[in-house]
Amino acid sequence: MRSKLLIVDGSSMLATAYYAYMPNEMKFAKSDEEREMHYDKLLHAPDGTYTNAVFGMSVQLSKLLSGWKPDYLAVAFDKTRNTFRRGMYDGYKAQRKETQRPLKEQMVLMQDLLSSCGIPVFLSDTYEADDLAGTLAWKYRESMTVRLVSKDRDYLQLVSDEHDVRLWVPASEKDAEDARKAASLYIGDGFTVPDFMKHFIEYTDKAVYADKGVYPGNIPDLKAIEGDSSDNIPGVKGVSSAAAPLIREYGGVKGIYEAIDSCGGDAKQEKELVAFWKTALSVSRSPINALKRDREMAFLSLDLATIRTYCDEALDFDLEASPVKAVDFRKLNGRLLNLGIKNARFKE
Repeated sequence: MRSKLLIVDGSSMLATAYYAYMPNEMKFAKSDEEREMHYDKLLHAPDGTYTNAVFGMSVQLSKLLSGWKPDYLAVAFDKTRNTFRRGMYDGYKAQRKETQRPLKEQMVLMQDLLSSCGIPVFLSDTYEADDLAGTLAWKYRESMTVRLVSKDRDYLQLVSDEHDVRLWVPASEKDAEDARKAASLYIGDGFTVPDFMKHFIEYTDKAVYADKGVYPGNIPDLKAIEGDSSDNIPGVKGVSSAAAPLIREYGGVKGIYEAIDSCGGDAKQEKELVAFWKTALSVSRSPINALKRDREMAFLSLDLATIRTYCDEALDFDLEASPVKAVDFRKLNGRLLNLGIKNARFKE
């Protein structure tokens, strides 16, 4: 029986908890200045340390550990936005606002809490959390059953039925149930979803295809054409609806451009290609001019969207030397209690 490895996107989980446990005065503030006026209403420790995000993440993480009972746990965080992707394209994530101070402070606090009790925490000056998580998933997928936890759909490209690597995306219980039905994730009468999974959408190969129209390995290709507004990846303007059928037909961005290049710039051949797309792929509006125009941007976007699986910070770490059974959860619970957090206890 293979060991179980749980890989958590700490930045995603902590940020989600921060906004989930944010007072309405901050949620509905009309300016940064007005929002800052209500920082004192955030959940905080007796000494004033902000704790709302730490509380929310601790609750969710403790439920995952109790529910799935992994043998190994790894938590990856983003350290900076100035990663190698920003070096490739200065517009990458450029639209995002500065992280709010209470969340910044809790990022540092959460990393310290986890690492101090023996939970492996991964950060990098060069790579993002998904690259670190992807490296760990790739490194251990042959020997362990891997589950990734993140709201970031970039992680979909890491899903692999062949290696039993799945993505768990936090969601409302209704959304999770609707997703299970749509993707036919659970087949057979009498199947009961474990309590800890009722607020997660589980992505298998089939679920990724049902949601995105392509299989996991083509998620970067899809983003290369559709773009990604959350990361400010440009993609190819005006081709989004045709992206999935073209990728399915040609296997990815490279194959699509090989088909276009095979026409040699001949207008008649390109017209025949467009006609094929319309009749065989149901692509009603021709995307060929847009694809030709934004060729360079398509390949740049493909590179930006591809998770790296060779980060030294993760490759060089021996995760098997830090099993969950060696984690000092008593110490973690004690530190949480000192922060005034009483309802997020980990099983000791």
